[in-house]
Amino acid sequence: MSKQDLPQKIAIFGSAFNPPTLGHLSVIERLSHFDRVLLVPSFAHAWGKKMADFNKRCDWVSAFIQDIDCNNAELCIDEQDVYSGQSVTTWALLNHLQQKYPNAELTFVMGPDNFLNFSKFYKADSILGRWIILACPETVPVRSTLIREQLEQGKSIDTLTTVSLISMLNESDFRT
Repeated sequence: MSKQDLPQKIAIFGSAFNPPTLGHLSVIERLSHFDRVLLVPSFAHAWGKKMADFNKRCDWVSAFIQDIDCNNAELCIDEQDVYSGQSVTTWALLNHLQQKYPNAELTFVMGPDNFLNFSKFYKADSILGRWIILACPETVPVRSTLIREQLEQGKSIDTLTTVSLISMLNESDFRT
């Protein structure tokens, strides 16, 4: 069996990406052993989290990907395809992606805070029975909230995210 016949290993890294941070990057860098790392911005957060406009966050993720040295990272906007008027669950997203990539081995990547609350996820037991779950803590303690706070206070975000994103966020009227 040749390498191209082997099932692809795909990591699914969902987040609000409101905006992407060096904390997100610290997770992505540890996923280099995957063929693809899909960065999936939330379209309709399951717990009602307030976020900037979806298209704006997708632009941020695209700029972020351009700046980082991770050739396997790519934007995945499939949550908007799964959306049916309610929040998008991890179960629905993983089912959709498994249908899109039927021969792939999917791994859902989450932070340890979500992992500790995993039992609250819709169909948590079914997810565990069907897909791999990887709790991957950030090694750089930068949260999106810090970037938003710094911007609101007119402070520098130069050490919190990537160069292109810094420029985009500083030039725009940042609103969640």
